[in-house]
Amino acid sequence: MENKKIIFTAPWQVEVETEQRSSFKVGNKEVLVKKKYSLISPGTELACLSGNEGWFQMPSVPGYSSVSEIIELGEEVEGYQAGDHVFHYGDHSLYSVISTSGIFLKAPSDVPLHWVPFTRMASVAMTSIRVSNIELGDHVAVTGLGLIGNMAAQLASMQGASVIGIDLSLNRINTAKECGIAYTLQSGSTTKEEIAELTEGRGVSTLIDATGIPSVVANGLPWVAKYGEVVLLGSPRGEFQGNITDLLNYIHLDGYGCITFKGAHEWRYPVEPDVFVKHSLARNSQIIFDLLRRKQLKIEPLISHILKPEQAVQAYEGLRNDKDHYQGVLFDWSEV
Repeated sequence: MENKKIIFTAPWQVEVETEQRSSFKVGNKEVLVKKKYSLISPGTELACLSGNEGWFQMPSVPGYSSVSEIIELGEEVEGYQAGDHVFHYGDHSLYSVISTSGIFLKAPSDVPLHWVPFTRMASVAMTSIRVSNIELGDHVAVTGLGLIGNMAAQLASMQGASVIGIDLSLNRINTAKECGIAYTLQSGSTTKEEIAELTEGRGVSTLIDATGIPSVVANGLPWVAKYGEVVLLGSPRGEFQGNITDLLNYIHLDGYGCITFKGAHEWRYPVEPDVFVKHSLARNSQIIFDLLRRKQLKIEPLISHILKPEQAVQAYEGLRNDKDHYQGVLFDWSEV
């Protein structure tokens, strides 16, 4: 059996490796799967490829969102059979042995297979809605309209908000329009005034930052209405030089707005359902499946490329250096 893997071997070095395997050892509660599609998470994977993520040790296989076909089942696996398509947090490799605990869900049969890996990105985005106070009629700004930010904007719209999507890239702004985002702005020196006009001078009640760039958050604070909230969806990365007293005053002083900051990292909720907690990653994923079935969550406009694993270097180079044209990049393993 020939297994193919995409490997980060060193900072900014991507290779495709093929190995021969006579078999895979499958535990009692594990399955052997063959990938159909895996989705690149641009923010996380480029951070790993840079060598700046301490938890990702090179050489290693990146990736964490896949749809696969079950090839072999462990003796204690119930409710599944060979040939089933499943959504799981899988890496960029053709074959892998995975546990059936955690996020291991049957892919909906009435949803295109290549949409299914986007469930992970949508689940990440959904955390920003879960922690927020967004209600019907609110104005919400989302900075950064990549995969995560775009889907956060779509989900905030479903929550009943008038959403303002903000990005530097006109291509991403146009994609947001295709996905039904009510208002879009190209960020610049007049953004505050444009937001004031859209909100009749009140500002947004919620600012969701999907960029992870500290300066973007700092620059967005004047857009937030009094007693509003800032939701940190993108993981903050990079150095920022500034006066922290200004930031603290936005939180502390009534004159600055008494703004509340909230973290929206996906792992703040349990993976599997728990009777003591309303939300879980598994429940969020099932809700997203339903949104995909009803075509309420737009996926097709987000897909910029479907590439073969052999084109991995092109994929990561594009995501790093041509962000206008590379956004949702899938690896198609179906003919490998």
